[in-house]
Amino acid sequence: MKRIMHILLQWGLSLTARMPFGILYVLSDIIYIMVFHVARYRRKVVEKNLAVSFPDMDEDVLRKVEKQFYRNFADYIVETIKLMHISDRQMASRMTFDGIEHINNTVGKGRSVVCFFSHCGNWEWVTSITLHCKAEMEKGVRYCQVYRPLRDKWMDGLMLRLRSRFHSHSYPKRTVFRDLLLLSREGVPTVTGFMSDQKPSKGDNTHVLTFLNHPTAVITGTEALGRKLKMAAVYMDMYKRGRGRYHVTIRPIADDIAATEPMEVTDTYFRMLEQTIRRDPAIWLWTHKRWKHHVEMPKTPEE
Repeated sequence: MKRIMHILLQWGLSLTARMPFGILYVLSDIIYIMVFHVARYRRKVVEKNLAVSFPDMDEDVLRKVEKQFYRNFADYIVETIKLMHISDRQMASRMTFDGIEHINNTVGKGRSVVCFFSHCGNWEWVTSITLHCKAEMEKGVRYCQVYRPLRDKWMDGLMLRLRSRFHSHSYPKRTVFRDLLLLSREGVPTVTGFMSDQKPSKGDNTHVLTFLNHPTAVITGTEALGRKLKMAAVYMDMYKRGRGRYHVTIRPIADDIAATEPMEVTDTYFRMLEQTIRRDPAIWLWTHKRWKHHVEMPKTPEE
């Protein structure tokens, strides 16, 4: 029965992915109504996160941001399904980049790059950066992303296929250091995207900073890995220009993470991310309970 359900789901998703964007956004509008008004999916979490992150924001403005967030979330769902059937040409016109030279200059010297990224806009579409870097791929540069395997094996396989749609490589978080180390020893430059806006994993060094008006424990593993492998660091700054229209500006953080002070790269990344969110709050994923556990800012020597 489970196999039959997966086959039916595959057919349904494939049929949906073949629809033109105009029809997909009608479907997105329906999903928005169901998620926001009917199921009220994590409404209290989103409302609280927004309220405490923007204490000076007018109540009416907060409600508009909340509604727009859910509309963006519905768009994300149908756009991600669309990855099953979208041409390279169409994707390259809808997901654009600038600042790619910061990456190209680094890999051209045979060195690798860490791309700090977050759950902004449609993060699944960012793997299409390879469409704009074909020359570098032909030179042997490998484009990668880190992922956390899903519990449902069928869904995990589907997401891996979608994330590999534009010939990038997906590495599970638990083995990514080993995987990138092996590539480094083989002389293969890598460009690897890390989603670095989630709660820290067990075993991560504790680092607390002020982020969106909260003392926040943040992920440090991205910097730690980049430091060990002496990688450069960039930030993928996401803009949503319209439905199905996104743009990323690649902003340099460090030429060599190993040459920076401890946590300097992480602190810089979260300052940049906060600027992105304040510029357009509705594009960030507010449904996570990022501040579920209270943490304290570390005391300074004077204190």
